[in-house]
Amino acid sequence: MTRKQVLRYVAIAVIGVLLAFTFVQLGRWQLDRLDQRRERNATVVAHESEAVRPYTEVMTGEIGDDDQWFRVTATGRYLPQQYQVRYRSLDGAYGSEFLAVLETEQGHHLLVNRGFAPRQGAAPAAELPALPTGTVEVTGFVQRNQRGDENAMTPHDGQLRLINSDVLGRATGLDLIDGYVSLIESSPADDGGLTPLGPPALDEGNHFSYALQWFAFTVIGVIGLVVLIRGDVRERRKARRRPVAPASPLVEPASPASTLVEPASPASGVETPRADERTR
Repeated sequence: MTRKQVLRYVAIAVIGVLLAFTFVQLGRWQLDRLDQRRERNATVVAHESEAVRPYTEVMTGEIGDDDQWFRVTATGRYLPQQYQVRYRSLDGAYGSEFLAVLETEQGHHLLVNRGFAPRQGAAPAAELPALPTGTVEVTGFVQRNQRGDENAMTPHDGQLRLINSDVLGRATGLDLIDGYVSLIESSPADDGGLTPLGPPALDEGNHFSYALQWFAFTVIGVIGLVVLIRGDVRERRKARRRPVAPASPLVEPASPASTLVEPASPASGVETPRADERTR
């Protein structure tokens, strides 16, 4: 085996190992997503079975994953500002969610996600739904702040893409409670025409099947790599064993027959005419 062939096989093997490593990591990532989904579902089921509690008993510090989906209640008045959260979907429809700030009887500012409205027309800005006036009592699910690009959490002309009470509080100058509440019901009723979001579906999604697919790609890639190298080696061995046909010998071209007549020797008794007689 030549040095060039060795380098070729090494390069193929390195590429195969890198692909296999990537596929395995993607499969593990899907399994991690599955574990997170199961933990979330367990949290939803556990917290939904508990009684509704005042928000001051739950939202006392930084809201984490384990604090979500508690049902809490708060009483107060809405501030006039509203915010449109774009690029949202619900039950296959695309639209926006709408945020408002509830000034509670305890003097806190609580961010409330009032619900979802489907998109109307091509304009990105939607008409803000009317806020309930006077004192209202809201019941909703506790939600942690969403994570991502801070620019997406900062309101621009009343619009944003991610809900984060810390960033929104800095932008508006309000001291907002960490996290927010996703509205379930309001008393008096919220007549803004919005659809409450409700709890998430308690299924496990497609994470397990996706993980199996990535692991299958790993096995297929390894087998394909072995087959490719073995096939190449086999073809090279066959090429070395194949007999080489001998080269055809070169044939000397025949020289033209001589037309010269040898003169007869005097001993033969044949008279050779003289040149002057042949030309007469």
